[in-house]
Amino acid sequence: ASGSATAGRDASELVVLELDPLPAVADPDAAARDDVRLFDGVSNVIQGAPVGEPCDDVFAGAPVVIERTFVNQRVIAASMEPHAIAAHYDGRRLTVWCSHQAPNTLRNALAAATGLPEDRVRVVVPALGGAFGSKSQTYPEYVVVATAAVRLGRPVRWIETRSEAMLAVHGRGQLHEVRLAAERDGRILALDVGLTVDVGAYPHTGELLGAITAGVLSGPYRIPRLHVRPRAVVTNKPPLAAYRGAGRPEAAYSLERAMDLLARRVGLDPAEVRRRNLIPRRDFPYRSPTGAVYDSGDFAAVLQRALDVADYPALREGRSAGRCFGVGIGCYIERTGGAPGSTEFGEVEVTQRGEVIVRSGSTEQGQGNRVGLAQIAAAVLDVEPGAVRVVQGDTDEVPEGTGTFASRTIQVAGLAVHASARAVLDDARRRAAEALEVAPEDLRYAQGAFSVAGTDRRVALAALAEREPLRARRSPPSPQAFPFGCYVAAVEIDPDTGRVSLQRLVAVDDAGTIVNPRLARDQVVGSVQQGVGQALFEGAAYDEDANPRFSGFNDYGIASAVEAVPVVVDHLETPNPNHPVGAKGVGEAGCIGAPPAIMNAIHDALDTDEEVTMPATPEKLWRALNRRRP
Repeated sequence: ASGSATAGRDASELVVLELDPLPAVADPDAAARDDVRLFDGVSNVIQGAPVGEPCDDVFAGAPVVIERTFVNQRVIAASMEPHAIAAHYDGRRLTVWCSHQAPNTLRNALAAATGLPEDRVRVVVPALGGAFGSKSQTYPEYVVVATAAVRLGRPVRWIETRSEAMLAVHGRGQLHEVRLAAERDGRILALDVGLTVDVGAYPHTGELLGAITAGVLSGPYRIPRLHVRPRAVVTNKPPLAAYRGAGRPEAAYSLERAMDLLARRVGLDPAEVRRRNLIPRRDFPYRSPTGAVYDSGDFAAVLQRALDVADYPALREGRSAGRCFGVGIGCYIERTGGAPGSTEFGEVEVTQRGEVIVRSGSTEQGQGNRVGLAQIAAAVLDVEPGAVRVVQGDTDEVPEGTGTFASRTIQVAGLAVHASARAVLDDARRRAAEALEVAPEDLRYAQGAFSVAGTDRRVALAALAEREPLRARRSPPSPQAFPFGCYVAAVEIDPDTGRVSLQRLVAVDDAGTIVNPRLARDQVVGSVQQGVGQALFEGAAYDEDANPRFSGFNDYGIASAVEAVPVVVDHLETPNPNHPVGAKGVGEAGCIGAPPAIMNAIHDALDTDEEVTMPATPEKLWRALNRRRP
């Protein structure tokens, strides 16, 4: 039909472009030489701030030195729903519907782009079909759609195709040149990392990822000397964006692979090498050599729980049974909450009907955060969670907000909801004291009502809100939190085909106080599947001219439901001392802990010093096995 999307695509195929191609650079090392500059007069290299101090003196005298290069390949967020936006301008207000993680941030950006005041722009986020970090930016298409709607005075929409989504933004894309110095008993002396981020054609948010990785590269271990040299390099690939974990999986992968290499070199069990280097509980709060302050944890207990749940001794014995069988461990430190002192909009209201309304700048992406926020408000007000309605994703209802990313909802948004609910309760106590003509300290509160001690006189929250709703808005700053986890994987490789069979995967996390066990478990399971995808299937490959070698899911190995693996999930809880609920974050745990555990198990099965890069495809492993054979 004329004017349809199909007709438009057909018409586009009739367009012939005459181009004089310029030299392209796909490899970040080649780009760093600046032989071909992508921007006139500007270097391809963006030097990041180093972390720590040079430690060559330690390496010069260290009994054991491990050197290896590790690659975190580019991967695609592949959310169920690609990016989409629709806009309507009625002559005064611009209303935008967008699949987005941070509606208030988007509203502010579109207001600036269109020249409209912020109060004349409304952003609504409908039910969101996944995001994983890639929907937290303001993309050029969004500005075009909003501007076109204002200028044309008619509705405009843009819905990304799957092929476009795969070529728009990527995640990961880091290369680490790692040196690790240690004593012969396996105790770490120093770590030096040259960190390169392939940010693609435009730095955008990708430039920030190297700093995030550098900030957690010491992991959960005592590392006396640390030096990280980050840099971002532009290439002719699509730009990077934050993708689930955003810098932390890259750090954990390199560090945990180095720990296994250290164990192999000094002849110790990989679990024992980790145990000797983990930060002990008595040292918390602990300032890492990157400057991060770890709030709390019992790392040794989490490691031991993971080994026990996995039956680690039995798995290690299985390695000697003549099978191509391996066991791997992946420990990690996670940084949740976003930037230090990050805040979130939170408001709690009690209506005269007794309904509790929570308004939050955090946006539901399908992970169930409405349930968690409702539980926090219900616990403070001592009402049933079903009596709480959570409002998100509408800038008319929620005038301020930061958004959902960095495993921050329960930690940061939950802190705002908790503080707002406490303020509502304090105001209600004052009103109840006046209504019942008693001192506030003579009141008792339970199940949504105040009563006078020793009498049957009582007043419910709904009654106190009859004249004026009980309402409070609080956005206290939240320190970063540092959850910890340990994952154990067991794999068997078919020597004839190179196919990996994941025999066991155990995930034990300490994310502080767990508000909703089912939601926490589901977050870990979902995140693990993405970690499995990166380890075994996924990789956005390009040729030397930066042309993609994929166009859809037929040639990009996303882990589908068929490849989903069973996961044994367990938790230890060390409450966050900086949070009234004790919460940390858990949403990104699986994709941080699973890849190093799986890849360490694969290398254990191969029993070779050769480094197999992710994804560990059957072809790579078959070739590695054949090179190993006499």
